[in-house]
Formats: sequence, C-alpha cells, structure tokens
Amino acid sequence: MKAFIADARAHLQVANRQLREEAARRQVQRIGSTVVVLLACDRFCGYVWAGDSRLYLVRDGQLRQLTRDHSQVEALKSLGVLTDEEARHHPAQHIITRAVGATDLLELDDDAIEVADGDIFLLCSDGLSNEVGEDDMLAVLSTAAHGNAPDQLVSLALERGGRDNIIAVVVRAEDPYAADKTLLNPSP
Repeated sequence: MKAFIADARAHLQVANRQLREEAARRQVQRIGSTVVVLLACDRFCGYVWAGDSRLYLVRDGQLRQLTRDHSQVEALKSLGVLTDEEARHHPAQHIITRAVGATDLLELDDDAIEVADGDIFLLCSDGLSNEVGEDDMLAVLSTAAHGNAPDQLVSLALERGGRDNIIAVVVRAEDPYAADKTLLNPSP
C-alpha cells in the first residue's frame, strides 16, 4: 500500500506543478482544487488528501469521517477555540489551507485502513458535506442502491442550496471470496 500512496503523492505533485505553471502562463494568482484519492489493494485502502474534500466510511451502520479538513476553521477546532456547531456557521468555514495548485510545494496527508466486506466509502467535495449532514449521508448510503447513492446525495445537496461544486463518489468493498467460503463451508 505504501508504494501506491507514494505513487499517488508523486502524481499529485506533478499536477500541482502543472497548475502552478498554467496559472503563471495565464497571469493569474492561482488555479487550484482540493483533492481526495482512495486506493485499494488486497484488504487495505489508502487515501491521500489536501483541502476540504472528504472521505467517509460506513461500517457496521456507523458513518465516520476518515480525513480531516485542511481549513482555518478545522485548525481552530483542533485548538479548542471552536465547537463543531460554531465551526458550521463560522464566516471562515470555506477558507482552506491546502489545495493542489495553491503553493509551489503541495502538502498532502495520507493514511490507510484495513477494509471489511461491505464497507462503503464516500468521497465528496465540500459542496456535498456543507449541505448534507452526516445523519442524512448515512441514511442515503445505508438505504439507497449503491449505484443510486451518488445521485441521491447530489440531489439532496442541490435541494438544500447547492452553493458550491457538488461531487459524490461511492465505493463498496466486497470480499471476492465470500461466496467461495459458503461453498467451502456448507451449512449442516
């Protein structure tokens, strides 16, 4: 998994450099984007991110945010200056501290997790997470057909204002050997 993460980091550094060069060519201050990447290999998933695009995991009926936003408000929350509720309505909630193309050297965070059969991953932009709360995300991800979940989440975000770009990608982990196990260990 470490090699996959290192490769993703290298590709994102290339994209960062290309965006910096394009901004200079166009004579604009910056061209940038937040990013979240999910990588799968065997029983593990690695993820890399910069900015406030997020990765969530649904496991055992619980939704958990795996990434931490790179934003001014998140920094204030981690220092104990703001509560979660205050952060949701803070005037600086959209000011990010990292993005692809924002600075000459892109700072990325990464992590990895062992995957369980049936895990559901949601990769999304802040356009979704700012409009749709975690309870509603969990409800859609738990009840919608997995192919329909992204459309349902985007529609819900649009209904609630859709003030930013809205992106939702849903990935479900399935054990390819689960069916074989039942064949190898039949019930009595």
